[in-house]
Amino acid sequence: MKYPSVEDLFQEILKARQRVYEIACPTPLHRLSPTENLFIKREDLSPIHAYKWRGAYNRMSLLSDEEKAQGVVCASAGNHAQGVALAAQKLRTRAEIFMPRSTPMMKQKAVRTLGGVAANVRLEGDSYDDASKSAHVYSQETGKTFIHPYDDLMVMAGQGTLADEIVMSGEGDFDIAYLQIGGGGMAAGVACWLKRYYPNIEIVGVEGEDQASMAAAVKNGEPIELDYLDVFCDGTAVKKAGQITRHFCEQLVDRFISVTNDEVCAAIQMLWESQRLIPEPAGAIGMAGWLKEKESVGSKRALAIICGSNMDFGQLSYVVRHAGIGSAHRRYYRFRIPERSGALLHLLETFLDSVNIIEFQHGLTGEDMACPVIGIDAMPNQFAVLEEQLKNLGIEFEDATGDEDVEFRIIRYDASLIKRPCFIKIEFPERAGALHDFLQDSCKGASIVYFNYSYTGERVGRAMIGFDFESNEDRDAFRKRLAGSETVLRDVREVSPEALDRMV
Repeated sequence: MKYPSVEDLFQEILKARQRVYEIACPTPLHRLSPTENLFIKREDLSPIHAYKWRGAYNRMSLLSDEEKAQGVVCASAGNHAQGVALAAQKLRTRAEIFMPRSTPMMKQKAVRTLGGVAANVRLEGDSYDDASKSAHVYSQETGKTFIHPYDDLMVMAGQGTLADEIVMSGEGDFDIAYLQIGGGGMAAGVACWLKRYYPNIEIVGVEGEDQASMAAAVKNGEPIELDYLDVFCDGTAVKKAGQITRHFCEQLVDRFISVTNDEVCAAIQMLWESQRLIPEPAGAIGMAGWLKEKESVGSKRALAIICGSNMDFGQLSYVVRHAGIGSAHRRYYRFRIPERSGALLHLLETFLDSVNIIEFQHGLTGEDMACPVIGIDAMPNQFAVLEEQLKNLGIEFEDATGDEDVEFRIIRYDASLIKRPCFIKIEFPERAGALHDFLQDSCKGASIVYFNYSYTGERVGRAMIGFDFESNEDRDAFRKRLAGSETVLRDVREVSPEALDRMV
């Protein structure tokens, strides 16, 4: 196969500049913060909240009148579909857009909104590959032009126009650029342009840990299909790299690195805290690469592309939970303590009163030993100190970060071991010591048999706590103390027996 040259790609980017601005304006480039040498290109502020409109429009603007009349076909899990829909509407052609059945409704709705009557969504298969196969078959049967999401010179050229905007911003020179790679179209186009104007720049291709199809293709000299594909970063979830994009990335990308989903979540959190920006996971992969190498990058002027912000709202809970793990600020510990009254409170008083607890999972499962799980936020260098303190105190523990029961918050408890239960839901000020004061002041004579608390970022914390008592009198006294407690608590409610039955 005869591939186009890097010069061919450069010239096509040059021509693409005359086309893409027919439908949109350049997107901003700015510094992450006054203290960081990272500049971010805000493709999330484009008409479709992603860069894909550039390549789709550039390719489709070259269609002949006959091809426009016939219509086009594409396959996409989201952003390319939106770009094709927008281009179809602007160019007065019609697009048949194949998307996996698992595509979130938000993205389906966005395609229909952008394309109007010019776009028809077809849901096929459970993955992008399934949808792509169906789209290719349909294209061959109908003669409609297939608009590839990345493995097309004109698509790559359109994506490369964002690099022209970087150069024209006047913020350069740049020493290093972290470019996320899915199919490789954006990385090829951007790297081509940046290398021409910043000859000494280092291009780092960043892929998801279980999405590294381009690194595998370059290593093997041709695209190969991954055995497993993680789809958390769905915008870069490509099982097999393109032939043309591999050809360019092999020449233009200096090295490849991979990042975990947790590291991507940490990058999203940093973007929220510094910019009030929430990108989609794939949109933060480049920045996650910079964060991973931040110490070694030092004072170098770095560049990352925020390539999209079309995230399904449901993913936010995963991002929040995993961001601290990805930045090495959060760990979950499983403790082993005697199953007796006061043991859990003793653990809190002895050691954990000085740390920031963000999660608590505990349920009574045996008569002799309890294994509560506690999530802690701290600076990365503090965890070694905390663990050494635990060892010196003789407290048994293990790192449970990533364990399945912790990940999915499975809190087991054996109801047959509880004699006189009283489960309560409480709301308390989210400040250090508030919950501890309640346990110390109000829980005399009680054994904690269930504890479910997770920090939510609100000014109040909420927890469900279960107690057991040696006598009915002790339980009645506890209920009276709750009713007249001077501890600053709100909304204390006892859980009904029916609700407890459902929890077992």
